Amino acid sequence: MMRNYILSLCLAGLAWGSSVQADPQLKTRGQWQQGGIVFGQVAPGSHVRFAERDVRVTDTGDFVIGLGPDAPAEVVLEVTDGAGRTKHHSFAVGQRQYQTQHVKGVDQKHVTPPPELTERIAREAELVAKVRHRDDPRTDFLQDFIWPLSGPITGVYGSRRVYNGTPRAPHYGLDIAGPTGAKVVAPAAGLVTLAEDDLFFSGGTLIVDHGHGLSSTFIHLSKILVKPGDRVAQGQAIAEVGATGRVTGPHLDWRMNWFDVRLDPALLMTDKPMRGRKAGAAEE
Repeated sequence: MMRNYILSLCLAGLAWGSSVQADPQLKTRGQWQQGGIVFGQVAPGSHVRFAERDVRVTDTGDFVIGLGPDAPAEVVLEVTDGAGRTKHHSFAVGQRQYQTQHVKGVDQKHVTPPPELTERIAREAELVAKVRHRDDPRTDFLQDFIWPLSGPITGVYGSRRVYNGTPRAPHYGLDIAGPTGAKVVAPAAGLVTLAEDDLFFSGGTLIVDHGHGLSSTFIHLSKILVKPGDRVAQGQAIAEVGATGRVTGPHLDWRMNWFDVRLDPALLMTDKPMRGRKAGAAEE
């Protein structure tokens, strides 16, 4: 089922997403489709606004934005130059059909949590949401991302999850199978903003902030090798694969966010084969 997932995203990306009005003062690269991450560059001193948000722009004009799983078929990027002239750039956004994935053998408490866990779950969700709202000027996001783990892909972004026959929220990560203890490396440099050993749903959870609101989350970890406040380099070992939280076996669930917008890591990796092996078709 997952065999051609990344290849199909790559081919679709060649056709999806085009600017209605070209402008030499605006350059973009990335996937203009639901879940996509788009990197842009404008003239220094310009102001960028997207999705009702003022977008941080570097002194050299670089910025990053994200498209959520339900992004509309057309979006508008507003750019105001240093002289106060504003242009609106429209982009077509590829719409996706998400899969349904049935997962059996999950501990029932992680499917229908007992009432006494409600407060804990809400508190942990608030903790994660808080660190994802950071917006600092670091530009680690400009690096060419690498795979955090090599292994078969067993779960994809946007899939509608049915646990033990019970429908639950969609899955917004990319699952990569691997044995417990396998090293997870930083896909890009960043700052560790959260490192928790035992969150209810996600188990061992690590968040690395890449700057400008773009972050990577790694969950179900057996061990975390860094702590909040640590600066990590691309390729540095930061954690170990595990089977903690709501899982049926050991794997890495890699998620990405632009603030609270959920993104698809696979769209960053469409032209980058996994280190040492290709993505496979194993089921979770």
